[in-house]
Amino acid sequence: MPKRILQGTVVSDKGEKTIVVKVERRFTHPVMKKTVRRSKNYHAHDEANVAKVGQTVFIEECRPFSKTKTWKLVEGEAAQAEAGEAA
Repeated sequence: MPKRILQGTVVSDKGEKTIVVKVERRFTHPVMKKTVRRSKNYHAHDEANVAKVGQTVFIEECRPFSKTKTWKLVEGEAAQAEAGEAA
């Protein structure tokens, strides 16, 4: 089964090798038929501490690293985002 990949914004990078990513999802309310936005924070493993607050990153599910950390940063996307800021 393929691993889920989510896109979100880094809201905290204070932890050692840990980032907090806010992922927003949009859906149509079943009764009101309006578009509703819901967001959730995920703790993700960032081995090289490359992600910074405000960056848009991709995370994928993986084995548990700790009690709350079951996602990891997709390394290729982090490197591209870092290279984009440097340019």
